[in-house]
Amino acid sequence: MNTKTMTQPLINRPGFWRVAAPLVIGVFLLLAWQVVCTLLEVPPYLVPTPVVIGKTLASDWGMLLDSLLVTLKITFLAFAFAVLLGVAIAFLFVQSRFIEISFFPYAIILQVTPIVAIAPLIIIWVKDTTAALTVCATIMALFPIISNTTLGLRSVNPGLLNLFRLNKATRWQTLRRLRIPSALPYFFGGLRISSGLALIGAVVAEFVAGTGGTGSGLAYQILQAGFQLNIPRLFAALLLITLTGILLFWMMSALSRAMLAGWHESEMG
Repeated sequence: MNTKTMTQPLINRPGFWRVAAPLVIGVFLLLAWQVVCTLLEVPPYLVPTPVVIGKTLASDWGMLLDSLLVTLKITFLAFAFAVLLGVAIAFLFVQSRFIEISFFPYAIILQVTPIVAIAPLIIIWVKDTTAALTVCATIMALFPIISNTTLGLRSVNPGLLNLFRLNKATRWQTLRRLRIPSALPYFFGGLRISSGLALIGAVVAEFVAGTGGTGSGLAYQILQAGFQLNIPRLFAALLLITLTGILLFWMMSALSRAMLAGWHESEMG
C-alpha cells in the first residue's frame, strides 16, 4: 500500500467497499431473516433463526469440527490431485493439436457426467473410503484446471511466438519463458473454480457414502440431522460448508493477487 493510499480516509480506500459492501448486505439479510422468523413465529424445526443456528453451532462445535476436518482432508487431497493431473494433461495437450482434439472430448465427458451417478460405483470399486471419496472429488475438480490451463498455454501473443521461433528457441524454452507466464492468469482462474468444485465433490461423495452407512464428514452430519429432524444442526453444518467454500475462494484469489499483482493487468489497481 503506497503513502497516498494510506493518507486517504478509510471510506475512500480502494479495498474498503470490496469488504464492507458484502458485509453490510450479509448483516442486513441475517437481521431480516431473524425478524421475519420471529414475527411469524416460525418453529425451529422448519426454519431456525440465525441466533438458534449460532447457538447450535456453539453447542455442537466439537462434533461439527471433527466432521469439518474430515471434509477438508478430502477436499484438499482432491484439489491437489486435480491440480497435478490437470496441469500435466494441459502440458500434454499443448504439445500437439492432434493430441488435444483426440483426448479433450474425454475430459469433457468427465465434466458433464453427474458425479452423484458414478460415485456409488467408485465407492464399490475402491475399497478404501478416503481414497474413493478423493477420487470422486478429484473428478469433479479436474476439468477447470485442464480447460483453463490449456486455454492459457494456447493464448500467447503471436508476435512473441514468432520472435521465439526466429531466435530458434527450443520447445522447452518457449514453454517456460512464454507459454507458462501467459497461462498463469487462466491457471489461477481455474484454481478458484476448482477449489470450490473439490469441496462440492467431497460433500456429494460423502452423501453417497453416508447413505451406505459410512461417513463422518459434514455431509454425513447433514444426513443424520435430517433423519433426526435436527434442523438447526443441519443449518449449522451447511453454514460451515458455505464458509469453507468462501475461504477456499478467498485463498485462491489471494494467491492470484500475490503472483500476478506486480505485472498482470487483471490484478493491478
